[in-house]
Amino acid sequence: MSDHVSGIASPIDAPARFRLSRRDIRSIVIFLSIAFVLAWLIALPLWFGDGLDSPTATIGIIAVATMASPAVAALIMVFFVDRDRQKARLLGLWPLRPVRRLVKYSLLGIFVPIGLVLVSLPVGALLGVYPADFVNFSGFEQDLAERAQAAGTGELTMDLGTLVAIQLLMLPVAAVLNLIPALGEELGWRGWLLPKLMPLGTVPAIMISGVVWGLWHAPMILLGYNYPDAPGWLGLTMMVGMCILIGAVFGWLRLRSNSVWPAALAHAAFNGAAGTILIFSMAGEHIDTTQATVLGWSGWIVPLALVIVLVATGQFRRPATAQTAVEAEPASIDEAVWARAGGNRT
Repeated sequence: MSDHVSGIASPIDAPARFRLSRRDIRSIVIFLSIAFVLAWLIALPLWFGDGLDSPTATIGIIAVATMASPAVAALIMVFFVDRDRQKARLLGLWPLRPVRRLVKYSLLGIFVPIGLVLVSLPVGALLGVYPADFVNFSGFEQDLAERAQAAGTGELTMDLGTLVAIQLLMLPVAAVLNLIPALGEELGWRGWLLPKLMPLGTVPAIMISGVVWGLWHAPMILLGYNYPDAPGWLGLTMMVGMCILIGAVFGWLRLRSNSVWPAALAHAAFNGAAGTILIFSMAGEHIDTTQATVLGWSGWIVPLALVIVLVATGQFRRPATAQTAVEAEPASIDEAVWARAGGNRT
């Protein structure tokens, strides 16, 4: 039987008790076991095959399938383990209101991650770790020429600057197109896990969910995905660091909107903007992703500053409308008891 008797409020509105119940701990362990085991099972063909030397289509299919594993784990939890009554509400899929707030944070979800990815490039260039060509786009031109040669399509007929502009203008569109695969992860990490960890307090919940998200990438990262020049332990460490910071931004969107959709759009936008590291690169130069781009330490500077500002300005608190909902009708028996006892809410 579930821990929660669902009411109007979301699980995010639960009071901070700085501890987890035994049932919550059990649920989290089961959820993580499912998500991690599925991720490794899906990636096994790469481990027993040619790894990242496998055909690009094969790697892409496996990567997308792996992204679904947190969602599968979350759905198993709400349907078969905890058997929560209001499943869509608990996962942040519903309700889609207040509309103005949802639209606001959805737009932030699209454009903030794109901004973080793009700003990491000039920061890396200033620090001397990203070989940039912001004028002639020589790295992009070289990549396009190699692709055209491989496909046997001849030389480019469109102006390079126009192509770059089109690529940048398409980034918000890519966020919408990538939404469903990104939701596969966000339904698990920010939809189910983050609210489950909130009794520990906002900062611990954000940190723990970020570490978990980073470690979950191990099946691909240990093969050299994202960090091809780094030993496995370093690549995974860097991935965890990046996931903590970017996960904090996604968590902020989840908490402020009381919905998983802005976080899913943010994840989709983040993934869609990843290709810009090639657009602005210098031809013939190597990019060390442990140092450059948003994957490396130089790309963490701006996200860290943003998270510090969000924390300092209280942006991780839930919106006032959610507070009102909790006061009107507690989301669980535990909350009702807590409210009668005069417990503080965060």
